Amino acid sequence: MRAFVISEHDGTLSLGVREVEPSPVNDGDVLVQIDYSGVNFKDAMAASAKSRVRRLDTLVGGVDAAGVVVASTDPSFSPGERVAVHGGTLGVARDGGFAEFVYAPTRYLSKLPSRLSTRDAMIIGTAGFTAMASVLALEAHGLATGARVLVTGATGGVGSQAVTYLSKRNYEVIASTGSPDAATWLMERGAVEIIGRDEISDRPDRVLGSERWDGAVDCVGGTTLQEILRSLRYGAAVAASGLVASAELTTTVYPFITRANALLGIDAPEATTATRERVWAALGDVAPEVDFSSFVDRVIPLDDLPTGLDDIRSGATTGRILVTLGDPDASLSKI
Repeated sequence: MRAFVISEHDGTLSLGVREVEPSPVNDGDVLVQIDYSGVNFKDAMAASAKSRVRRLDTLVGGVDAAGVVVASTDPSFSPGERVAVHGGTLGVARDGGFAEFVYAPTRYLSKLPSRLSTRDAMIIGTAGFTAMASVLALEAHGLATGARVLVTGATGGVGSQAVTYLSKRNYEVIASTGSPDAATWLMERGAVEIIGRDEISDRPDRVLGSERWDGAVDCVGGTTLQEILRSLRYGAAVAASGLVASAELTTTVYPFITRANALLGIDAPEATTATRERVWAALGDVAPEVDFSSFVDRVIPLDDLPTGLDDIRSGATTGRILVTLGDPDASLSKI
């Protein structure tokens, strides 16, 4: 089968499409024929020299994919079922979704709601899963309908989908971005206001800024997350999943002990089966109201992945880069 392989030996990084033989890692792995994959920031980190994310010298990249079950010994998954494949060590410590076929354990698989095609599922991808998980976490914390919610990194994969899902669930969405040219695009996604990165909080001379946000979805991290914490309203929470700016966080205890704020960590790779089911069900519920194709920056073949990874790494995208693996009706003879 054709697959995009990342290889690093003696300090030399090699990226390219090769013919490889798919093989299970453990007994019980399910074989899935991939229709589509997507390009994530984590993929870009895994495909970098001296990567701290990738744990093998050579592997097939791709932390998420969607397709059809081909072979399974687990009664929970039957041949012909449409699934999303994401999470765990996929694409970082075992072969991932940038391939025509992938073996994965059942805990990485999620059955798709009837309203979602495999293409829709990969436009959503890990980014959209994270976005909806963030929205559900804020709601579980008590976010009220009509609340004013900030989304940072709003033109990225997680941010752009968070804007739309929040809007469809009747929240007032304020999108923060460093790309002012994307204002119209974000308004079309459902944002009611666009602000710059330096407009998240005020009163820099004080420990805390003005109370501005009923909730927030942060896809950036670093000083951006710090500024959000300074400006949440009493009892509000921020759902944080990003570290594009930095993995470091410098703050005080004041947001937590004087405004009763909460920092909610959102993790997609190790999400439980119950969380996966809940998030994909919510995505299926909102599907009739969403034009998923509007999230697509572009569609590329495997051979164009190096450029796609560079663009994700530099933030030069608006929405998702979708990777097509060819004819979804291809047979096992392609292995």
